[in-house]
Amino acid sequence: MPSVLITGGHSGIGLAASRELVAKGAEIVLAGRSPERMGEVADELRSRGGSVSTLALDMSSLSSVREAAAQLKSMLAEGTIAPLEAILCNAGGRFDGDVSYSPDGYETTFATNCLGNFLLVELLVPQLVDEGRIVFTASGTHDPDTPDGRYIGGVAEPDALTLAATGKDGSKPLSASKRYATSKLCTVMYAYELDRRLRRSGSSIASIAFDPGAIPDTAFLRGMPRPVQVLAASSPMKWLQKRMGITMSTADFSGASLAELAVDPRFADASGKYFQAKEGTLTAVPSAKLSYDEQRAAKLWEDSRRLVHLSTEEEAPVLR
Repeated sequence: MPSVLITGGHSGIGLAASRELVAKGAEIVLAGRSPERMGEVADELRSRGGSVSTLALDMSSLSSVREAAAQLKSMLAEGTIAPLEAILCNAGGRFDGDVSYSPDGYETTFATNCLGNFLLVELLVPQLVDEGRIVFTASGTHDPDTPDGRYIGGVAEPDALTLAATGKDGSKPLSASKRYATSKLCTVMYAYELDRRLRRSGSSIASIAFDPGAIPDTAFLRGMPRPVQVLAASSPMKWLQKRMGITMSTADFSGASLAELAVDPRFADASGKYFQAKEGTLTAVPSAKLSYDEQRAAKLWEDSRRLVHLSTEEEAPVLR
């Protein structure tokens, strides 16, 4: 079976997805910032009969993304790993506290959740097999018309140049919640714009957006104070969120759902769709109204190209 690249596949829903993919017979490439933790997970997956490789990757650093992509291309050329069937852009996070910036000078949330994934896809799309898939892990918080979006406080304009520079030059930065939710709106828009570009080029590769639902007991809130983490994972808080209409799931179910979107034949025609895991059910649902704005999405794509300094040689012909 071909290989699957998964960012953040060594924790949370990524780990659950990796376990499910190994059970389905897929070869896994784990990509992330923690070589020690990835090594432990790789050993576990191998004990389950899996074929697993690891790849150092910091999604907030454009140079790290370029280095990881180059290494993966070498692995494919040398036959170290099987042909690439899917790219799961799963790593990301919410960065609370004072606004911070990536090694490239971009706001950390947007750099990690958006620009890193954008560049990785541009660099690796040509490496995918026919009918390969790209799955972007998004979030229901991107939609201000849902309980998830209202709970987190809404989104800002999905403008890459503004989001990358929020808080600079003495301006008031967006709140951590709004930075996160807006980055996930951009993620959905990337998935849709990628689908449109792939279809125009005649490509058989699929681009899918996925909302894993709220899973408070994962490492998602690792940047929050410990009391907040404990409260978020408590039974009363989960009950309250469910009563509020928040999209709830579990790491195991959402991870299995991510794996299915990557390789299951049932989702062969899923390109350009948004799927949501909710209380044991995976279904295609509408995303935010703004996410379907093609003009905004095209601008987001082109501005992101400029921000990552994509060269002519790096640009995937199929995405022009």
